[in-house]
Amino acid sequence: MNLFRNVVFVAAIAGLVAGVVLACMQAYATVPLILKAETYEKAGGGHHHDHAAAPAANSDAMSTAAPAGNAMSSAAPAADDLASAQEDEGWAPADGFERFAFSVVANIVTGIGFALVLVAVSEFAGGIGNWRQGVFWGLAGFAVFTLAPGLGLQPELPAMPAADLLPRQVWWIATAAATAIGLGLIVFRRSLPLTILAVLLIVAPHIVGAPQPDSFETPVPEGLHHQFVVAVTLTNLVFWLVLGAVVGVVRGRFTGTATSLRDSFA
Repeated sequence: MNLFRNVVFVAAIAGLVAGVVLACMQAYATVPLILKAETYEKAGGGHHHDHAAAPAANSDAMSTAAPAGNAMSSAAPAADDLASAQEDEGWAPADGFERFAFSVVANIVTGIGFALVLVAVSEFAGGIGNWRQGVFWGLAGFAVFTLAPGLGLQPELPAMPAADLLPRQVWWIATAAATAIGLGLIVFRRSLPLTILAVLLIVAPHIVGAPQPDSFETPVPEGLHHQFVVAVTLTNLVFWLVLGAVVGVVRGRFTGTATSLRDSFA
């Protein structure tokens, strides 16, 4: 029970910090691109893509662990779409501070979820002792939850086509799991047969290929989509680096002379 409490405590602090940082980056890096894309969506006849249920790899975070309903989604609909969204789905946050506040809360919740995974997994490997080790663990999280899935399912803007949700969810989860297992075998086992198996695991989902839409026609300019992919990737990278570093700092600060979270916070 003591270990569970300690893991949750460290994850809560790290998720809080990283979630706020991500929300601020989104406000300046990705939200303006989404609002711009929504003008093309409106001009193109109002094609609506189910971004709220897109895989985590296809949203602005992290991406980040559950593919459906990722709380770190890039942005909510623009003001022009809010009226129809409210008619179809009921209440929606207003533009400005209210929307930003809900984005912060959503990112914090998702950040805590990712931090729980990061802390729990790292404890099996001896724990994250300092911020430097946390950065490396954060890079691993970025590779597992953003980089690998993003190679097949790129972040999508409004008015962009996408394959059915369920196949994308299955592929995203399988890719993240295979990448995590592969990286673990490479780093912690260090034998040639297991390294070969790890490489096969990492490459296999991309050989199979991610589900793709029947048509790629979209009114969104290619340059705008490219900017969005870059912005999402960079914001997710910073998010994971901050998350890992804060986990290392908080864990190191409160464990003291203890060797693990199980022995700390007596």
